Amino acid sequence: MKAIVILTAMLLTCGQARAQVVDDGLQYVPLAAAVVLGNCGVEARHPLRERIAVAATAYTALTAVAGGLKLTVSERRPDDSDDKSFPSGHAARAFAGAELVRSEYGWPWGIGAYTVAAGVSVLRVAGDHHYVHDVLAGAAVGVLSARVAYWLLPIERQVFGWDVTATPSYDYATQTVGIALTFVP
Repeated sequence: MKAIVILTAMLLTCGQARAQVVDDGLQYVPLAAAVVLGNCGVEARHPLRERIAVAATAYTALTAVAGGLKLTVSERRPDDSDDKSFPSGHAARAFAGAELVRSEYGWPWGIGAYTVAAGVSVLRVAGDHHYVHDVLAGAAVGVLSARVAYWLLPIERQVFGWDVTATPSYDYATQTVGIALTFVP
């Protein structure tokens, strides 16, 4: 956890040009931690397949809510680059992952994940990509999306029967992360 705090402190001292690159990647660190920490010797509340399902559900929910709000509100960014400032998708993704970590592994790990999420939010404001209220709204969307995902987990257990294979993917050309889920009846 000390390493996460030190890393976040170092990232907060980056200039604006580096902040964009750093926060683009850093927003996914809590999500990755939520899924893989259980495979690194940390006691998890749920097996891997359920952690993947909860993460996928949370990210689906936050994408729908944050994307819908961006289209509805149409707030200009501080740097005037577009009108998709509210809410911050980066903050929503980072805070969803942080809440997944806290829910799955407890507060000792959650504090580190929330520190990373807060760092992403500070970088978004410092880089003139968002206003403070954008990242606060994004944080709320992210946390609520994670909570909804855990509320839906019992239903997913019944519906899917849990004979599931998950295959992560990364496309270098588009720099996108994906996951393919295969369900066998």
